[in-house]
Amino acid sequence: MSNRWWTFPAVLALSAALAGIILVAFAAAIIYPSLPSLELLTDYQPKIPLRVYSAEGKLIAEFGEERRALVKIGDVPQPMIQAILAAEDERFYQHSGVDYVGVARAALSNFVSGGVRQGASTITMQVARNFFLSKERTLARKFNEVLLAFKIESNLDKDQILELYINQIYLGQRTYGFGAAAQTYFGKPLAALTLAESAVLAGLPKAPSRYNPIANFKRAKMRQQYVLRRMRELQMISEEEYGAADQQAITVK
Repeated sequence: MSNRWWTFPAVLALSAALAGIILVAFAAAIIYPSLPSLELLTDYQPKIPLRVYSAEGKLIAEFGEERRALVKIGDVPQPMIQAILAAEDERFYQHSGVDYVGVARAALSNFVSGGVRQGASTITMQVARNFFLSKERTLARKFNEVLLAFKIESNLDKDQILELYINQIYLGQRTYGFGAAAQTYFGKPLAALTLAESAVLAGLPKAPSRYNPIANFKRAKMRQQYVLRRMRELQMISEEEYGAADQQAITVK
C-alpha cells in the first residue's frame, strides 16, 4: 500500500512533463510555419557607410549612421574566431541551434548564485534575435528565438551563421560587426589584431556599453581577462600565449 503512495508523485510528475512536452510541440507546430523568411540572412546586404580615402589609401572620413566593414568568414583570423566562441558559444560547432549542455550549466550557475548571472543564448539564437526579434524579455519571444534558431540551422551552415554574427552584432560606438570594431577601437584591420585586442572585442557583445574600452577601460580589461581564461581552459591557446596577451598593453584609438 505504501509503495503505491510513493509512486503516485512520480507518476503525477511524469504525466505533467509529458503534457508539457505535448503542449510545447503543439505550439511549435502552429508557430513554425509563420516564422519570417530567411531571405534577410541569405541575401544579407547591410548598410555600408561612404568612405573617403587619400591617394595613399588612408581613410580620411566616413559618412553614415552605422559603422560597418563587411568581412568574409575566411578573412577572419583564427584567434578572433576562437575568442568569440570562448566568450559566447564554445559548443557552436557541436549543437544544432540550442545548446542543452549550456542551458543546464547556466541554470545550475544561476541557481547556486541566486540570480541570473549566466545566459544560455547561442550564437545562432543571437543571430535570430538581432535580425528578426525585439529585445523584450518574455517567454513568447524566447520561444520564437529558439524556433528561429532551429530554422536557421536547418537552412544555413555553421560558417554562414558565424559570418552573419560577426558582421551584424552591435559592439558599441555606432559600430556593427568585428571588422568595423577593429577600426573603431584600435584603428587597424581585423587581420592586424593581436590576441589581446581580439579578446577585448570578443568581450563586447555581452554588454557593449559596460565593457566599452573607450568609456570604461577597467571593466573592458576584466572582461578581456575572462575571455583569455576561457580560451586557455578550452585549450585554444597555450599558457605562454595567455600570459603574454594578459600582460600586453592595450592602446585604444
